[in-house]
Amino acid sequence: MSGVSGVRHAASDRGAPPSYLTGNTIMERVTLRIPKQQIEEVEQLVDSGEFPNRSEAIRSAVREMINEQQDGPSEQSGKRTWAKV
Repeated sequence: MSGVSGVRHAASDRGAPPSYLTGNTIMERVTLRIPKQQIEEVEQLVDSGEFPNRSEAIRSAVREMINEQQDGPSEQSGKRTWAKV
């Protein structure tokens, strides 16, 4: 086994880049496409100091989406408002 603190650096069955350890959390690299305007808005959040970097801003959005989903269905006929592009 190789890697940091016993984390194995092996690609998943999807051919993803290796995992790595940050603090006590194993992180996976994810590649995604986001509309340019949305990335520019994320950059503004970083520039204003609300988030330290784009990755943390996107992680925060994912956490919020998961928490919203766990709280139950949306009041708007069960549709997710966060799913809009």
